[in-house]
Amino acid sequence: MRQDLHFVTFATRDLDAARRFYVDGLGWRPLLDVPGEILFFQSAPGQVLGLFDAVGFAEDLGLDAPPAVAGVTVAHNVGSADAVRELAAAMQAAGGRVRVAPAPGAFGGVFHAIIEDPNGVVWELAHNPGWHVADDGTVSFGA
Repeated sequence: MRQDLHFVTFATRDLDAARRFYVDGLGWRPLLDVPGEILFFQSAPGQVLGLFDAVGFAEDLGLDAPPAVAGVTVAHNVGSADAVRELAAAMQAAGGRVRVAPAPGAFGGVFHAIIEDPNGVVWELAHNPGWHVADDGTVSFGA
């Protein structure tokens, strides 16, 4: 198997709230929007974030009940501590809940904030001067 991850999909209790948060609040453009079923966003080169109606998600996986999003974070890296603060404020204004306000983190020199979207997806907004994401999506660690 190639070391590729093309889709990350979360069970979503309220697709309308997700749409308001990501599209109306953050300005993301859906790759595909099927009302009542799923929202797809291009999240990186070759990668898609899916927000799947929780009932349909459970049915697709053969579960009796929709699972809760737990034990998972998605991260967005930015170029400065000020950018973390600005994005955290924008996500809060879009309906996100601040779980950790922008501040220096406990690990690796990161400055970050933790924001939860309206359906429980937890985002880490981070600035780590030792990490770099190139325009082609390649990640490097170290100064």
